[in-house]
Amino acid sequence: MDQNTLYSAYTDLNKKAADLHNAAALLEWDQEVYMPPKGAQFRAGQLATLNTIAHELLTSPKYEDLLQALQNAHGLTEIQQANIRLSYEDFQKNKKLPSSFVQELSQQTGRSFHAWLNARKANDFKLFAPELQNMLLLKRKQAEYYGYSNHPYDALLDEYEKGANVALLDPLFVQVRTELTPVLKKIGSAPQVNDAFLYNFFPANKQWDFSLLILKAMGYDFEAGRQDYSEHPFTTSFSPLDVRITTRVNENDLASLLFSSIHEGGHALYEQGLPQDQYGLPLASAASLAVHESQSRLWENNVGRSLDFWQYYYPILQKSVSPALDKCSLSDFYKAINKVSASLIRTESDEISYHFHVMIRYEIEKQLLEGSLSINELPEAWNQYYFNYLGIKPQDDKSGVLQDVHWSHGSFGYFPTYSLGSFFAAQLFQQAQQDLPNLTKNTTEGNFSSLLSWLRSNIHVHGRHYTSAQLAQSICGQGLNLNAFMSYVKAKYGAIYGITDL
Repeated sequence: MDQNTLYSAYTDLNKKAADLHNAAALLEWDQEVYMPPKGAQFRAGQLATLNTIAHELLTSPKYEDLLQALQNAHGLTEIQQANIRLSYEDFQKNKKLPSSFVQELSQQTGRSFHAWLNARKANDFKLFAPELQNMLLLKRKQAEYYGYSNHPYDALLDEYEKGANVALLDPLFVQVRTELTPVLKKIGSAPQVNDAFLYNFFPANKQWDFSLLILKAMGYDFEAGRQDYSEHPFTTSFSPLDVRITTRVNENDLASLLFSSIHEGGHALYEQGLPQDQYGLPLASAASLAVHESQSRLWENNVGRSLDFWQYYYPILQKSVSPALDKCSLSDFYKAINKVSASLIRTESDEISYHFHVMIRYEIEKQLLEGSLSINELPEAWNQYYFNYLGIKPQDDKSGVLQDVHWSHGSFGYFPTYSLGSFFAAQLFQQAQQDLPNLTKNTTEGNFSSLLSWLRSNIHVHGRHYTSAQLAQSICGQGLNLNAFMSYVKAKYGAIYGITDL
């Protein structure tokens, strides 16, 4: 076969696998949004079937022959070569997992997720512990299948952030603790801002409508997406033309729904901006989880929690959501939504203490995988870490060890990308400010088209063509580092808290 025929056969096979994966993703979305509780009995098996068939397609001898032939073909475009290179890397990794294991892991994910849901409702970790133990054993086995040199966590980290490992992250998080701890202490010693008015009654429907207004302004295409409620906010994509987000509402906490929606909207904009003509191929997927998280954190924090943003949207919020805000000034509102205070819930924490939440999970995951911490010891270890790092302890499992959905999905190695994404977001936003002289003015006018266009052309359009380190270098002129984030934090929170030497 000539190269065009070979490449066409390669794309057809990948699209079939993508269709199967996306059909599974739709079932997973339904599972977290609309599925009746009794549906769980068969849903795990349905997901396992689809994921196993997709895995078998992408590890078959036919697929291997195609990839090997295309690696030696002449005349492929740069984009085609990149797809083949990345697909072969994926193939080599996927082939290490037996189909029986993929099926078992998928079935376990369904069981673990519903055990987590039931445990959260009952506020009882013991209801989740047996299925979490089963999931942990499978993740250890997955790490063994992949192979690693130093730590089993390395094999799983690489799933989300290519090239990341414990040897790189340990010193990074030491630096984060070293630099952020004195910042937290100085803020803790300063007069605290008042955020009590954020906890008045705010009708769910009005919060919802305002979040839709913000998402549309950001550029989220509702003809290619939708927003729903779920227990834990998330974004899922079936194609660039069908990208869905979820959020959750608390009628006595104005920030909960709003910033969850903005955060997930950032993820969704990335997915909607990926190249449609590469559907099913590596270049139609995100560069990494850290890059993905940079998009959500940039929109949520650098934009959504900025004074420039609220100069335009605060009067609208006051009129449309609740009269409880009428006596609250813009300045007071801005300070309130950026209040720095130790809290139990990661997704609702401030930009500084947030990274201590991530570090807690990082340390726990390493210990679980290496076997130095057991599942039964997990709640107490969680509570102790919160006391050691943030000076607080959860009073129950729901606000403690049961707050995140990730472990029920088997997403060990995911959490560090949240911090990496925040650091990358600060670098990107700093660069966008330099490249877009009118960015501040546009933001104060509620206009984000230039920022979205900048993100699309610099990040979204490339898909997986570059690693996060390569993107950082090409866009910002340097690799991923903590400097831009620390500069941003010190300037912003020094002004909010009146601290000149932050």
